[in-house]
Amino acid sequence: MSVAGTRPASLPRWLSLFTASVLLLLHLPLAVLVAFSFNASKFSVEWTGFTLAWYERLFERRDILRALRGSLLVGGASTVIAVVLGTLIALALARHRFRGRRLYEGLLYMPIVTPEIVTGISLLVLFVLLGVPLGLATVTIAHVAFSIPFVAVVVLARLSGMDEHLEEAAMMLGADEVTAFRRVTVPLLWPGILSGALLAFIMSFDDYVITSFVAGSGSSTLPLVVYGMVRRNIEPSINAISTLILAATVLLLYLAERLGRRAAAD
Repeated sequence: MSVAGTRPASLPRWLSLFTASVLLLLHLPLAVLVAFSFNASKFSVEWTGFTLAWYERLFERRDILRALRGSLLVGGASTVIAVVLGTLIALALARHRFRGRRLYEGLLYMPIVTPEIVTGISLLVLFVLLGVPLGLATVTIAHVAFSIPFVAVVVLARLSGMDEHLEEAAMMLGADEVTAFRRVTVPLLWPGILSGALLAFIMSFDDYVITSFVAGSGSSTLPLVVYGMVRRNIEPSINAISTLILAATVLLLYLAERLGRRAAAD
């Protein structure tokens, strides 16, 4: 039992060193990747000088720019759809009591724990069975499918800390259900909704396994193009594009984490 005003106990020295060593081991490959993206040598085996040529080369690759455009299109569309559906599902589970509610909650978590390769195969079989041609449309549908549960879980966490009486008070003051939802519920849910949207976009933009199953010819996303570059020829431009993807992912994760903390504190 802690006493008010006392300082928290510091970690033992050996535990601090162990934690630092594990973190260094986890992030050292990423640090090497970022460093060699600025290497002047065409072969990533030794450092020969600093250059930005490999970043400039990225803008000369039409396949990379086309794949980036496809990733942004799929990520944006799937995020919007997943946020709308995930928020509605969270509201239904949090605000209403109905038969089978526990079953629906369990089904909501299934896509989160299901291996991606299983999800990819199942979606591919479904599209083939329905005769849907593979392309960016099927990629978007697949990304919506695995993004909805994550959005719903984040919004549910936000809803659990909200006071339901605020909506009732708004309606008692003359607002109808739509106005109360738009003026009261949505602003209170907004940090959770935005946090879920950032997570959904990150997952869509970085996904390779599921996308590789449901993407048709000529509809590659950025992760698919990067993987193809690695298989054909390893050059520092791969390090450059990987560094840009890493920087964007870290930034979005940081924003999502900040919004999640703000939502928990409010």
